[in-house]
Amino acid sequence: MKFRLLSLYLIATLLLFGSLALRANAAPSTDILVDITPPNPAPYENTTITLKSYVYNLDSVMISWSLNSKTAASGVGKKSFSATAPAAGGETSIVATISLPDGTIESKITLKPSVMVLLWQANDSYVPPFYRGKALPTADSEVKVVAMPEVRTGSGLVSPKNMTYYWKKDYTNNTEGSGYGKNFFLFVNDYLENSNNISVTASTIDQQSSTAANINIGITEPKILFYRSDQSFGTIWQNSLGNPHKIEGNEMVEAVPYFISPKLINHPYLVWSWFINDTRVSLAGYKKNIMPLQVEKGMHGTSKLRLEIENTDKIFQATTKEINIEF
Repeated sequence: MKFRLLSLYLIATLLLFGSLALRANAAPSTDILVDITPPNPAPYENTTITLKSYVYNLDSVMISWSLNSKTAASGVGKKSFSATAPAAGGETSIVATISLPDGTIESKITLKPSVMVLLWQANDSYVPPFYRGKALPTADSEVKVVAMPEVRTGSGLVSPKNMTYYWKKDYTNNTEGSGYGKNFFLFVNDYLENSNNISVTASTIDQQSSTAANINIGITEPKILFYRSDQSFGTIWQNSLGNPHKIEGNEMVEAVPYFISPKLINHPYLVWSWFINDTRVSLAGYKKNIMPLQVEKGMHGTSKLRLEIENTDKIFQATTKEINIEF
């Protein structure tokens, strides 16, 4: 009878310790935080994974790292691990095994790099015809940013229209501009800042894949260049007029603004003010940007030609240009 009671006691004890061991091995993985830098790595970009915990002291425990099922590093307190992200569409599997006093925890990380390209344009910035450069934004300009993500899944490329976008302007979430299928973002730049930072994260519907990018868009000052206008050949675009500019007889000076808004330079919002030797000159013609000059026979000297352009709708958009005319 005593032997039977002792056997039952041993069995109960073994079951108890077995239950305790089972619970010890099931330490909650939510106590381990994983930080990935950068959070959305580009193809072949060096990526650092760091473990953090507010429950356990990770500096005193053994941590081992495996890369694609092969042990890559281990050591006491080895909380960080670096790896190179694979090519676009590839996957790299990383497992961190943390040996805690009350059990073992595994944190699994999958690196799936994607590509994101951001393109932008100033919607209301004027540049002359055949200008080879880009229209740049000035103060109070409307700018459009288009996100072009390249995310690959098992079925191929994900359509940009089937992704959810989270936009930020100057590191502040823009809920109105964010949402499903919103792959472009409109904003008016801040005249108090020299540039604006626009960032976006694009995610698939199942949140399994994402990519991110950011861009700094600077603000420039509008400017004016003077060109010679010929009745037969039109605007002589090869060279702008220098300072001073020498004329003989009659000549027409054409003013071309760059990066001012609106795009229509004859728009009523734009006020053109021409001055010769600080005296305002009124033009009767339709073209506000052409100043006819006429030199009287036998006259020689220098006069100052100045043009001021002001946008009455946007007080921070104004520019001026002045040259000396020799005759």
